[in-house]
This record gives sequence, C-alpha cells and structure tokens, in this order.
Amino acid sequence: MDFIKTTEQDSNYNNLEKMTINEIISNINKEDKTVPLAVEKALPQIEALIDQVVTKLKQGGRLFYIGAGTSGRLGILDASECPPTFGVSHDLVIGLIAGGDSAIRKAVENAEDSTIQGWQDLLSYNISQNDIVIGIAASGTTPYVVHALKKCNEENIITGCITCNKNSPLSLVAQYPIEVIVGPEFLTGSSRMKAGTAQKLVLNMITTTTMIQLKKVKGNKMVDMQLSNNKLVNRGIKMIMNELNVSQEEASKLLQEHKSVRQSIIYGRK
Repeated sequence: MDFIKTTEQDSNYNNLEKMTINEIISNINKEDKTVPLAVEKALPQIEALIDQVVTKLKQGGRLFYIGAGTSGRLGILDASECPPTFGVSHDLVIGLIAGGDSAIRKAVENAEDSTIQGWQDLLSYNISQNDIVIGIAASGTTPYVVHALKKCNEENIITGCITCNKNSPLSLVAQYPIEVIVGPEFLTGSSRMKAGTAQKLVLNMITTTTMIQLKKVKGNKMVDMQLSNNKLVNRGIKMIMNELNVSQEEASKLLQEHKSVRQSIIYGRK
C-alpha cells in the first residue's frame, strides 16, 4: 500500500478566507476535539515506548528528542520543562532540533533535509546504548530525523517516534513507533495545528508518566520542583503545610532550611 501523508491531504474546509471569525474558530475547535480521541487509540503504543524510557532512565541513561520545525520545538519545550517541574538535571531529557538552537526561534533553511546532521548532533552528546532516542515528525518523512534513528538502530540504541501518519518512513524505522492519526488539518499541511497538539499531548504523557515511575512525584504533588520564583515557593509552603499539618510559619521555616519540599517533609516528620 502506498504511503499517504494524511496531515497534508486537502482540508475538509474550502474558502477559509470567506469565513467569519466565529466560523473559523468554531471549525478549528471542532477539529481540535478529535485529537484526544486519536491519542486514545495510540495508548498501547505510548505505553510500550514509556516502558522503555523508564527502564533506560532507571539504568542511568538519558532521553533524547530529535525533530525539525514545530516537532523539534515541542521536543525542546518538553525537555526544558522537566528540570523545573521534577528537579532533574538538565542533561536527563534533551531536545535537539534541525538547524541547532537558532532554529528554535527562526526556521533554518534546508536543515531538516540533512541525512547526516541528526546523528552528528546526537554524537555531540556522546550518545550511547544507555540512552533512548525519540524522533518527532508529524509527516514521518523528515530526513534529519529518519536517518538519525536509522543510525541509532545500527548502534543498538533504542528508538521510538511520534508521528501523525500511518506506516511512514519514520514509523517503519523506529523500534517503538507512536502513530496518532489526526487526519487532514483545518489549514492544509499546517501540522502545527492538530498534529502539533497531538504531539504535545503525547510528550506530556511520556515525561510525566516517566517521572512518576522514577518517584519524582509524591501523591500528586511536585515535591522535587525547583523553587525558582515566589509562586513556586508559596506552592511549596502549602504542600508542606498540608502534608505535615503545620502552620505557614513552620512550613516556611522548614523550606528555608532544607531548600526542598521533599526534604522539608522528610525532616518535618522526624
């Protein structure tokens, strides 16, 4: 069967420029509602990949995301949110984008077409069999990503992917593919829309579930979060108050002394 890029099929909507604002946003919202249902169908694939991520990280390995354009930016976003949310090091979850850091803000021409740069970018982090690499590409055809995963396979590095097309080149090369079939976009080919939303939902699942499995959460609280601003400090104080049943003053004193919600709770119980 021929591979069809469903994300690039013609939109179900014609003459967008003739729609009113209300019609545009209502139809976008209508399409967006289908995304969680598409993610739900991929839950078995998501579970299988997360199981591999958890295993590798428990063994001291790292999680790499690699992508181009919107997909690359989403991977970087998810990776960058792990240290402040879960208190892990910045080199535990790493996001790479075709074209390098400058491509985060401004597209780098032809960067995603390279068949060698993806692997070179991974090598710059001393990638090894201890790690796991997840390629992100809505179309599933991005050479930068596909060829990086091919090389990872050759080097016995576990690979996964997140794509929004079925049986794409990326899905076929990844050992643990996740395919979230969102169908044609409201704006034909604009994979930053439903496809981007789907990728973000899956990325949330991967890191949140992994960190829970790594005991970086207590109950449903982010007890290892970085206390990097007043809002988070106040949130930490409330966590300690609720967990230990102590006053705000006592909770604040514990947090000032131990610099960590988790440690404050541990020492507060002694």
